Amino acid sequence: MKNIGFLSFGHWSPSPQSGTRSAADALLQSIDLAVAAEELGADGAYFRVHHFARQLASPFPLLAAIGARTKKIEIGTAVIDMRYENPLYMAEDAGSADLIAGQRLQLGISRGSPEQVIDGYKYFGYAPEEGKTDADMARAQTQVLLEVLKGNGFAEPNPRPMFPNPPGALRLEPHSPGLRDRIWWGAATTPTAQWAGTMGMNLQSSTLVFDESGKPFHVQQADQIRAFREAWTAAGHTRTPRVSVSRSIFALVNDKDRMYFGNNNAEDQFGYIEPEKRAVFGRSYAAEPDKLIEELKQDTAIAEADTLLLTVPNQLGVEYNAHVIEMILKHVAPGLGWR
Repeated sequence: MKNIGFLSFGHWSPSPQSGTRSAADALLQSIDLAVAAEELGADGAYFRVHHFARQLASPFPLLAAIGARTKKIEIGTAVIDMRYENPLYMAEDAGSADLIAGQRLQLGISRGSPEQVIDGYKYFGYAPEEGKTDADMARAQTQVLLEVLKGNGFAEPNPRPMFPNPPGALRLEPHSPGLRDRIWWGAATTPTAQWAGTMGMNLQSSTLVFDESGKPFHVQQADQIRAFREAWTAAGHTRTPRVSVSRSIFALVNDKDRMYFGNNNAEDQFGYIEPEKRAVFGRSYAAEPDKLIEELKQDTAIAEADTLLLTVPNQLGVEYNAHVIEMILKHVAPGLGWR
């Protein structure tokens, strides 16, 4: 068995060819797709967060709305850029969304990726301390978030409060028990995967990793997953960690599928997303179901993970994206033992 969800970047564009021409379209269709995915038997609805872009940016109102409309499906992010976040305010938002959803939130966070503007986090009021990098800042803010999510009191109460306080130091409210164990770190290198394991966070790995060996994408990703688990065990954590990987997978079952994805690139790509940081981008999978099953059997990183997130082309509309998810659940997952 494997958890299978979808991952949407929430793009919108005023282009006549786009099914999401406004932010409202992207948000409302995201809710509808999560509802449809739950009805189809999918396990998760995840959303990417980007600032200063025509994409989803403020996840907690969306997650809360999905939580109120669904009953069982996991809802989450992959990922929130912690360079932009006030960790205390974020803990309150996350606790609220998690309680509305009945504690189904799976919160993916990370240092983030290159953004639309230069040092965009500075516009949000954040900057690394002298001698520190933006990655250092993201990790420091993450550690604050992890600590306050434990639910321990830390703030000195006012001796003359507006409302009566419980005894002792106060914690952030609302607190959602168990949310700390449902935090995931998005890693693209072996050291960051190991850091996530040491910190007791679950691991998210996307459709790219930084090139560390020149090996195929899925092999490098699987190596990072194994390093994460070794670090987790070495840190002495007692629960079993979770690992997700993201893939673009399309079962070609009709003419529309073949029109959209019949010519997809079936090879890994090497390139640069940051200066002097060579990355390997994982291939897309697009084929008839029987061929897809044989190809996916060779993907060692998917085999290592307990959760697979299907990246969906959200601008093609809810109906088509529901079809994409259904075809994987119905025609591919059983042949791989995922269902």
